[in-house]
Amino acid sequence: MSHSDQQTGALAQSRVGTWGIIFFVISAAAPLTVVAGSFPVAFLFGGVGLPAAMLAAGIVLILFASGFTAMSRYVKNAGAFYAYAAKGLGKPAGVGIALTTLMSYIFLSVSFYGLIGFFGNITSNAVFGTDIPWWVFSAVAAVTIFVLSRSGIDVGAKVLGILLVAEVGIVLILVAAIFVTGGPEALTLEPLSPNAILSSPAPGVLFVFAFGAFLGFEGTAVYAEEAKDPNRSVPRATFGAVAFLALFYSLAAIAFVYGFGATGIMEFLTDPEGDFTALPYAMAGTFVGDWLVSAMLIMIVTSFFACLLAFHNASARYIFSMGREKLIPQSFAATNGKGSPMQANFVLVVIAGVAIITTAVTGGDPYMVLAIGPYAMGTAGLVFAQAVAAFAVLGFFARNRRGHNVWRVLILPGLGALGLAAAWIAIVQNFQALTGWDPSANLWLILPVPALFVAGILWASIVKKQDPARYESLVSEL
Repeated sequence: MSHSDQQTGALAQSRVGTWGIIFFVISAAAPLTVVAGSFPVAFLFGGVGLPAAMLAAGIVLILFASGFTAMSRYVKNAGAFYAYAAKGLGKPAGVGIALTTLMSYIFLSVSFYGLIGFFGNITSNAVFGTDIPWWVFSAVAAVTIFVLSRSGIDVGAKVLGILLVAEVGIVLILVAAIFVTGGPEALTLEPLSPNAILSSPAPGVLFVFAFGAFLGFEGTAVYAEEAKDPNRSVPRATFGAVAFLALFYSLAAIAFVYGFGATGIMEFLTDPEGDFTALPYAMAGTFVGDWLVSAMLIMIVTSFFACLLAFHNASARYIFSMGREKLIPQSFAATNGKGSPMQANFVLVVIAGVAIITTAVTGGDPYMVLAIGPYAMGTAGLVFAQAVAAFAVLGFFARNRRGHNVWRVLILPGLGALGLAAAWIAIVQNFQALTGWDPSANLWLILPVPALFVAGILWASIVKKQDPARYESLVSEL
């Protein structure tokens, strides 16, 4: 690429609209993989209160989004949480949350490469009768992600739109079939009631998976610099994405309970001779047919790809933002002729390549090695970052509401901040539900999150003393 094709410090302007941002955010949440992957274990350990937990998580995030979207008018930066925390809690907190968020995005991306390989191999065997090595799917995903990420944000949004409509459609076909056919018990809204959560054998586990199902929703602010009319598109996309996901997950979960019955679904999951992870496919086979089972297996792979593309783009923009802020070498702020973060994209694919090759060469299992640990760490880190950002919103508007209603920028976001803090505590306390590992191993996955946050605060404090001019320049353009 010629020097004339490269720019520094500038992403493409007005390239993605409200729907494009929504596609990125909902794709990051990977709704089909949540239904097929998280629902069985959430029902198994948390009981039939999952529909209510999904709705409750959505309400908490809507409360947070009330202030988050109000603040988006004053903070437009690809390193969204970094800028929010810096403006609301101070620059040291901003640097700390930048490190935590970037680590979370990168680890989640690595985990999705493992999951694409794992489910790709399963699908190739089950649907096509061909045993294709897992790493082939992971490698193809890495190359495709690199090409798409360099093609501009609008190209990625179009690809995600197609994949997202397909995966959501698959689930809605199953949900519709269940409600039309009916289950063994009368339809009841009890699984949506607060009592369904309170009577759960493990409410904490329900919230671990409920909040994990919304991962990446904060990505709406990441694309503010590239958005068309960001003052309108970012709030619309945020509220639209969270509301859709909350209703979608709650509807799917209550359909599962209705399909097999509150008693029947637990009997299926606890059958010692059965496989509880097969719940979604058993539902699909029972109410629709084998063709939907095959379609779900194929779409899970494409769903993880869509999720990966969304997280890769978010990670690249965090790296870009940190390069522009000179927190890392400024060369990372370089973009190509299409306004895409050039070096950031390359580095992310190299990290993925090293992880894939190392796991393949050492004979590691893509699920146990690449997926489980990184996913759990990324989930804990991102919910932690969301909670800090929620308190940053309060800090930002507590000094000056800027004409906004007190409910919009203080009371409702305050409730959201408390909810997110409680969600992070629930994740830490129930971390074994995410990993299946022993407590000592889990501790090594949990500690990097607060450790990186503290390290960032100390780093910023050192910069403030040693290079005051550089410290003052942080987020100064906002």
